[in-house]
Amino acid sequence: MADGSPTTPAPVPRDVAWRRREPGGPWVFLAAVVFYPLTWFLARRRMVGLEHVPAEGPALLVSNHVSYLDPVYTAVFVHRARRVPRFLAKDSLWRVPVFGRIMAGSRQIPVARGSRDAGASLAAAETALADDGIVVIYPEGTITRDPAGWPMEARSGAARLALLHDVPVIPVVHWGTLSVYDHYRRRFRPSPFGATITVHAGEPLPMDDLRARVGDRPPGAKLMKETTERMMTAVGALLEDVRGEVRPAGDAA
Repeated sequence: MADGSPTTPAPVPRDVAWRRREPGGPWVFLAAVVFYPLTWFLARRRMVGLEHVPAEGPALLVSNHVSYLDPVYTAVFVHRARRVPRFLAKDSLWRVPVFGRIMAGSRQIPVARGSRDAGASLAAAETALADDGIVVIYPEGTITRDPAGWPMEARSGAARLALLHDVPVIPVVHWGTLSVYDHYRRRFRPSPFGATITVHAGEPLPMDDLRARVGDRPPGAKLMKETTERMMTAVGALLEDVRGEVRPAGDAA
């Protein structure tokens, strides 16, 4: 790994530490009070690339998804960059006592899959970007079913947002959350002094050439696919770097 030992905490870059924090309100503060200790309890935490999250203005963060713990670490990662994350998340989370109130109060974006309201989530994400927000999306739509934890084929929602909005698109990867909580194997193994959970953001992706091909009509399937592939290729390459291994041939998403 390029940023030192994978078990060594990465310091917050000086320019990030001196940023003015984006106001989040009481619900974001409450989430931080819960999430920070939780990340310390579950495993050692390593967060790299905070400087790639812009100090102000909108951005779209696209990430792999290996465990239901990922959003907790993404949230802390973005908060450590002194910004407020806006997640696209399953609408069922809004029905969980207390947690649902935090989701609503911190202005997260519910996704109602397979219904007429599914498109409303993308509209809400567009509104958040227009309001200079940091929008976090997991293009796969759910946690990967790949046995080795590599990304699956992604959906097109992230590509649509990336093409229609001139904002930085930043690849982000998680690794280590699966070893703590593996949903499919029903395995939960906190390891505060053993396992290391890494969140690593890369540099913003070049998108101008793709956006230049968007005309008066919505982006076509070919352009959406090409955009999705560019984003997921970057996510996959970053994940290879974090894991220190190359994805096996024939195992591409």
